[in-house]
Amino acid sequence: MFDDLIDEFSRYLLIDQGKAENTIKSYRQDLTKFTIFLEKQSMTNIEEVDQQTIRLFLAYLRESGYVASTTSRIISTLKKLFVYLLKEGRVELNPLALIQSPKKVHRLPKVLNMQQVDALLNAPDTTTSWGLRDRAVLEVMYATGLRVSELIGLTIDELHLDLGFLQTIGKGNKERIVPLGEEAEYWMSEYLTLIRPSFAQKSKQPSSAVFLTERGNAFTRQGIWKNLKKYVALANIDFEVSPHMLRHSFATHLLENGADLRMVQELLGHSDISTTQIYTHITQQRLQKVYRKYFPRA
Repeated sequence: MFDDLIDEFSRYLLIDQGKAENTIKSYRQDLTKFTIFLEKQSMTNIEEVDQQTIRLFLAYLRESGYVASTTSRIISTLKKLFVYLLKEGRVELNPLALIQSPKKVHRLPKVLNMQQVDALLNAPDTTTSWGLRDRAVLEVMYATGLRVSELIGLTIDELHLDLGFLQTIGKGNKERIVPLGEEAEYWMSEYLTLIRPSFAQKSKQPSSAVFLTERGNAFTRQGIWKNLKKYVALANIDFEVSPHMLRHSFATHLLENGADLRMVQELLGHSDISTTQIYTHITQQRLQKVYRKYFPRA
């Protein structure tokens, strides 16, 4: 019933706003939740939505167990939708104009320590073709702090091993240059020379993606998650590790070893340095733990 509206708004986000595919996908998921709720209320037209409708929707989200951060994101999406509808003359009032997002609970990202990182990176069996590839994947994830979407979207043309860096397109279609460490360079070179050519031959449609499956197809998000889960178990790490935790670990370890905050911001591709500053809280928290543990009068 509201599918045409979501499609129309998605085209606006893509063409007029230049939003990334993953961002639009997230907006569509948020709007689908909202429109399903509207249909349950027997509403058939977006013009029927008023402030009371929005308040009922927020109550529905709370009762459904959505956390504050998710609710805030959904509200943000709806605000963008109604700004667009006002601009197009489709509605006369913005029902979210006076709606405030719930306060987010800021939790410090969990990170791996260096012993855990070493155990994880050494977990793949590099005597096998897939193990060598997976070692290269893990090394690049940790050495660059790439997001999963950036990792699976990395192409051969964006690799510059001879110069020691790679290019990537991040959020907002912004390009950035990220250096590769010696270990990541070595395992990438081994993978590209010994493994990738044989994987690539197995596909009828050659892929430009750097990381391929045994069938020669580009890796998926699910594939990265599945492999990471396997190696976390082999490394005897007794808590869940997400790909993003490697990104958090990359940033935290840089700061712990004296890197400048602005440099870390550039490497991560954060548009706002306040996003990067969360990692300074992690390093301060660790310093306090070390101080309390080792200082005799702590």
